[in-house]
Amino acid sequence: QHYLYLSEDAERVELVYDSQLLQDDFVVLLKKSTERDRILERTSIGIHKDDLQFSIHQMPMKKFGSQGQQKSFLVALKLAQYSFLYQQKGYKPLLLLDDIFDKLDEKRVHKLMQMVSDNNFGQVFITDTNAERMQQIFDKIGVEVAIFSVHKGQVDGPHKR
Repeated sequence: QHYLYLSEDAERVELVYDSQLLQDDFVVLLKKSTERDRILERTSIGIHKDDLQFSIHQMPMKKFGSQGQQKSFLVALKLAQYSFLYQQKGYKPLLLLDDIFDKLDEKRVHKLMQMVSDNNFGQVFITDTNAERMQQIFDKIGVEVAIFSVHKGQVDGPHKR
């Protein structure tokens, strides 16, 4: 749902959990791999071999997604984790978005900032190397923010905008 919002419902993405344990019983898999594992001196089956498959329009995201689409997907995944934690714990966790604007187009940045500025998210920290860009983004969506500047280890602020 987060990705649909960021992409304005224009792209269909999917996340699939891929595990050997979905193919066969763990004990059966262990028995099949015992000889090979002894030769290799490591375990070749188990959850450490599980993977997440990201896709866009039923194609592998890594191959067919732009850098902006890939970053949007990862941001949406982090926001889903945030939502899950909120539901499980009953309070809003701190959200840190570090260097979030790199590789995202202006439209996606605008949608993301709108999303994290509403009351569904608690306290949000956003880092960026361009203070002017930050100010323009938040002026555009009309959200009051407190901006802190860090220069040579010294913190200046907050500056309310």
